[in-house]
Amino acid sequence: MCFTVWAAQAQQMLHSDSSAVSSHQVTIKGKRVPYTATVGTQPVWDKKGKEVAYLFYTYYQRSDVEDKTNRPLVVSFNGGPGSASIWMHIAYTGPVLLNIDEEGNPVQPYGYRENPHSILDVADIVYVDPVNTGYSRITDKEADRSQFFGVNADVNYLAEWVRTFVTRQNRWASPKFLIGESYGTTRVSGLVNRLQNSQWMYFNGVVLVSPTDLGIDREGPVAAANYLPYYAATAWYHGVLDNGLQQKDLDEILPEVEAFTVNELIPAMVKGGFLEEEKKKALARKMSAYSGLSEKVIREHNLAVPTSFFWKELLRDEGLTVGRLDSRYRGVDRQDAGSRYDYDPALSSWNHAFAPAFNHYMINELDFKTDINYFLFGPVHPWDRSGDQTGENLRSALAENPYLHVLIQSGYYDGGTDYFNAKYSMWQMDPSGKLKDRLSWKGYRSGHMMYLRSEDLEQANDDIRDFIIKATPAAGSPAKY
Repeated sequence: MCFTVWAAQAQQMLHSDSSAVSSHQVTIKGKRVPYTATVGTQPVWDKKGKEVAYLFYTYYQRSDVEDKTNRPLVVSFNGGPGSASIWMHIAYTGPVLLNIDEEGNPVQPYGYRENPHSILDVADIVYVDPVNTGYSRITDKEADRSQFFGVNADVNYLAEWVRTFVTRQNRWASPKFLIGESYGTTRVSGLVNRLQNSQWMYFNGVVLVSPTDLGIDREGPVAAANYLPYYAATAWYHGVLDNGLQQKDLDEILPEVEAFTVNELIPAMVKGGFLEEEKKKALARKMSAYSGLSEKVIREHNLAVPTSFFWKELLRDEGLTVGRLDSRYRGVDRQDAGSRYDYDPALSSWNHAFAPAFNHYMINELDFKTDINYFLFGPVHPWDRSGDQTGENLRSALAENPYLHVLIQSGYYDGGTDYFNAKYSMWQMDPSGKLKDRLSWKGYRSGHMMYLRSEDLEQANDDIRDFIIKATPAAGSPAKY
């Protein structure tokens, strides 16, 4: 099975409207699940109906379910912006897993295996690569790039694309879910509202994996203080806390640090340079105990320690750095001096594992052969970040759709989109508190891609599986307050 490849704009491209289907099986929860895999492309049209791009997708459907009316459909995006859908596709919810060890480190030989925890037993899944990611490309060399590359532009064209896909696949009656990771959470938070209000397509659930700030304000003292619980989790993992704290379990430490952050640190930092000297010393002492950093460097930063400095400083005496996206990973810099690391050891490790496995999978399992480069990270810049109201977009969608539920998933060791700021976003999203019964948060002992750790892969998929079941109402249940 080989897609048509044609030349345009001095580069190779796939045919913009193609699909090919293959049949497979996977064992999930001890039961054999037959499924079809469709690799395809679907055009993107501009406001005048002219084709300007195409998106590549991989669509998995359970093949022993004839009636799709009650069969949930999950539309999956990753983030970046500029990232393909590869990450959750072959490491989280899909029917195959790349070869990694129990903690998520790359191993050789590169390849893949069955995913015994995939959610394909309860829902069909389509993984979508936005414009200029994966195999997706702009086809019109005169096209205005601003119609793709921005918070709101991204949401607008993807809403039209999703509507077309759902129509072509005859899935309008199905319960529908969006899942996004990292910047993908910005994408799906805006997208669910846009689909409701411009395409009249209503969803049952949104899953936010390692969410961004979603345009929710957290400037000043809140921005500076909210990272402390993440610092505590990382310091605990690396065993650098004082014995009294280090001997406690993470589940004991974090509620204590969170309470200190909300009840003591933020109110004190509101005073800025007018904070009493003795109070500042006492806070630095407590922050040092929780973070593994010295009181001296904490005071030198006026209690507001940047994440970049933390990653460099925590294990400086050992000649090591810790990762941004997953601080379990350790790196080695050219020199121990400095205020930031040379590279993120977590991201380097992941790139090492994913690219070979995905290309191997496409060729050998899905029989998809092309000379085109699959962009893990594609050229999408400059990206217009103005007008980000996606947190409010999601709140509005929740208010207007009583069926809609939200699940937030975070890794305790994620320093890019840390877990406590994810909690903060959830708390701030609905000031009335009237929607909080449909908002839930889950934490895991891993990083940005919490599913790379075997134990968390199973639990996180179980949490999504339970969420899908909970958010799918019984037949005849009315959507009303």
